[in-house]
Amino acid sequence: MREIQVNEISKIIKKLSMEASTIANDQLIKKIKESEKIEKSSVGKAVLKQLLENFKISKTDKTPICQDTGFTVVFMEVGQEVSFVGGSLQDAVNKGVSEGYTEGYLRKSIIKDPITNPKNTGNNTPSILHTDIVPGDKVKITLLPKGGGSENMSRIKMMKPADGVEGIKNFVIETVKNAGGNPCPPTVIGVGIGGTFDYVAYLAKKAIMRDFGDRNKDKQIAKYETEWLEEINKFGIGPAGLGGKITSLDLFIEVYPRHIATYPVAVNIQCNANRKKSIVI
Repeated sequence: MREIQVNEISKIIKKLSMEASTIANDQLIKKIKESEKIEKSSVGKAVLKQLLENFKISKTDKTPICQDTGFTVVFMEVGQEVSFVGGSLQDAVNKGVSEGYTEGYLRKSIIKDPITNPKNTGNNTPSILHTDIVPGDKVKITLLPKGGGSENMSRIKMMKPADGVEGIKNFVIETVKNAGGNPCPPTVIGVGIGGTFDYVAYLAKKAIMRDFGDRNKDKQIAKYETEWLEEINKFGIGPAGLGGKITSLDLFIEVYPRHIATYPVAVNIQCNANRKKSIVI
């Protein structure tokens, strides 16, 4: 059994918090550059160029890519041969988030009680921690700062099995179309299908962590990913919602077995910053 001190997790989360908010990932920069070349709208091209310039400034000046530095969502793939020692894993993650957002001068956006006490916690905690137990003695940590604007445009629906794939497609496309420019396009679309009411939303959030072009292993689902993306990019919403060909950069679908009487689907929209940082320890 491999032991990992939770204070090491805190240090990693702190580092990832600051880097994810200030350094655009290389894949995103490459994808925006490619999109700028094929965008036909002059306004759309200008927006994409401004995004690239913004990425340069944020990295050089160590300032946030976006003023909304998000709700900190952490995904951890934990090897079953790993034992965390020295305290609570959840507390260690929150400690890292608190230190990263405080020392990195990142905006704190978390309200302590959603109804009765609308007071800012002052350190962007608590975070949301998802853990998945996998074989081995490694831990993969992915930090995903999720902004409020794109999160507000996300949707979940308990559909009827009779609605079929066409019904899901229509719901996904309608969700993105109705969102318009609100989630700060060009966006990344995560789609969850199956499971339960709660699990399908997790699948949609997990989907946006995939790398551009990383298609679903199921060939038919992979086909839906590319086809639905093409349909979305016909809307003309474009970068920043100002018109153009590039409304979404990619679309990913994650699926899970469902009950015979249910057909849950969730759509999680990610903004153009597409902030995420991963490390394996």
